[in-house]
Amino acid sequence: MGENDILQEDMIVSWVRLTGILKNTRLTKGMIYNEAIVMLIVHRRYLEDGEGVVSFKEIVGETRMLKSLVNRTISSLVDKGFLERYDGATDRRTTFVRLVPEKLPEYLAVHARTLKLVSRILEVVGEEDAQAFVHISEKISAAFPPDL
Repeated sequence: MGENDILQEDMIVSWVRLTGILKNTRLTKGMIYNEAIVMLIVHRRYLEDGEGVVSFKEIVGETRMLKSLVNRTISSLVDKGFLERYDGATDRRTTFVRLVPEKLPEYLAVHARTLKLVSRILEVVGEEDAQAFVHISEKISAAFPPDL
């Protein structure tokens, strides 16, 4: 086994450990993990534009979840009152969801647990490594477009 092979195996093990920490620490207590992921995307848009309007297609692209899973997740969030669905004004074939502002405090309570973990990670790795992590993660994401 060559050095490159060992590095590749190390990368896989590191990836599995990190995703295990993020998914299995019950960060999203009170909300299903996939719901929290979708809400993260919608909330981020809300912070950008004050409305939190995101297309179904954008959510699929950002999460890399199957369309059927995104649809079920959105339906669950609509049923719980976190999101509302509506058709696009310019293209009726596109479905959008919008954040329900009255439910924002409930989501932020769940999100606070995630921020607490990320704050701990930032303490461990430091700001420079955290910025490098974001840069590397974005670079990897860009290299693997959603339609691959």
